[in-house]
Amino acid sequence: MIRRARRVLAAAIAAAVTLTACSSGPAGVFAKSTGPASTAPGASTTPGGSDGPSATPAPTRAPADPTVGRVSFTDCTSVIKPQIDKQAGSERDLHFGCGRLRVPLDYTDPSGQGIQLFLLRVRLGNQQNRIGSLLVNPGGPGGSGLDAAVGLGLQLPQDLLRRFDLVGFDPRGVGLSNPLECVSDALKDKGIALDPDARTAAQYAAQVAVAKASADGCSKRYGDALEHYNTEETARDMDLVRQAVGDPKMSYLGYSYGTRLGSVYAQLFPTRVRALVLDGAVDPVQGEVASAETQARGFENAFSQFAADCKRRGCRVGPDARAFVTGLLAQARKAPIPSSRAGEKRRATAGHVLLAVISALYDQNDWSDLETALATAKAGDAAGLFKLTDRYSQRDADGSYSNIVDASLTINCTDSGETVPDATVHAKLAQWRTKYPLFGTSLALGLLGCQQWLGPRHPLPTVRAAGSPPILVIGTTNDPATPYASAGVLARALASGVLLTWDGEGHTAYPKTPCVTKAVDAYLISLTVPKAGTSCPRT
Repeated sequence: MIRRARRVLAAAIAAAVTLTACSSGPAGVFAKSTGPASTAPGASTTPGGSDGPSATPAPTRAPADPTVGRVSFTDCTSVIKPQIDKQAGSERDLHFGCGRLRVPLDYTDPSGQGIQLFLLRVRLGNQQNRIGSLLVNPGGPGGSGLDAAVGLGLQLPQDLLRRFDLVGFDPRGVGLSNPLECVSDALKDKGIALDPDARTAAQYAAQVAVAKASADGCSKRYGDALEHYNTEETARDMDLVRQAVGDPKMSYLGYSYGTRLGSVYAQLFPTRVRALVLDGAVDPVQGEVASAETQARGFENAFSQFAADCKRRGCRVGPDARAFVTGLLAQARKAPIPSSRAGEKRRATAGHVLLAVISALYDQNDWSDLETALATAKAGDAAGLFKLTDRYSQRDADGSYSNIVDASLTINCTDSGETVPDATVHAKLAQWRTKYPLFGTSLALGLLGCQQWLGPRHPLPTVRAAGSPPILVIGTTNDPATPYASAGVLARALASGVLLTWDGEGHTAYPKTPCVTKAVDAYLISLTVPKAGTSCPRT
């Protein structure tokens, strides 16, 4: 997920739908053609990249390749502008358009039941030499493409925005696009508060119970329709979005899980690719256990970077940040920590402590907030911890959540063909408790989410994208959620993958440094591909 993208209130964008009467134009009727084929409840402190795909090939089906008409965007600037007032970049001459696009629920039956995707177009005034649209996805799965489009409109270089409209869409099941809502707020609160290290049978049973209740809730509400909330069909939705905005080929910027969406799109439609930027790459071949271990290693490394920085500066948690956090976890286990925030009834458990750390490790800009939150929690006030955990889990002050957990659980488990047995989870708990002392047990317990899943599966296709033009893959050397090695694996898996390295901290790279920004802009605008082996310095 993009950690610094501004989260536009869903209520404001929902209001835009009503006030501007957005529509999809003639896209409600499909014409069949023949073209080329975060956090799991039950272990809520699991970092929010996506779980690794199964090596099982996608089911042998014959999905249709429908066509749609142009989407009609209606101006909703007056609704969205107040939500970004006084934020960095809000002085830009940005115009917002809202639209809806109907897509098939099931691509093997395109004339059957449809669902509505909500789209947001961000356009800079006085565009020159416009190339087309740049479709964006922030990751998750479950991240809002609408929020991403707004945030990137405030951040991306204006030279790029003069050439492209930004188009964000909430993927199927996410946000305002037929959202999946099957895990209660109370269950999310409970899952986050659970101890991230299940040392007793009772603690393990509590983790299983939350995972099972989440799976049961989704299965009872949606049944077999859950199969269609998967990455492959979302990638097919992307091609209809491309058609609907009038682009002959796809230009795309995807972060984290968005790299999976982009690579699957390229596999399905290689000749329809213009330029794909895949930043914070997800390994396309790892299974669930290997993926969880990769993330455990990545977060341990990222925390070591935070600890070294803390020691160098002489920060408030003392010279040994790891020992400080270990002590705070023990303190919260003994007596959960109250908060000074008015009206706050929660007390911070070990689960909240660890999730606050995970939240801040996504972006080096959050390290100072983490330092302060840890120090004040040690003194008996968990307000800073809750600020970090709530931002990560998308919990509002009134206790309500977005549906990112519901969507992430559904999409990850539907994409996977695996069910990890209890014996393996117990073995990894024991092994990773020593090998990855802060984050290992949380990642091991995260395997329970899909273990308990009841919905039908739709495993991912193998990605190769033969016939695609060059695809730019970006890896950050100290990325905690999608560790650097994953970028190399994805770049090699793609027939035309090109790896760009950033020697930096945090999750994803563009547009954080001039070197990365220059390379990505040249690729998107001029299709100039960086030389093989290009590496960008930290600043």
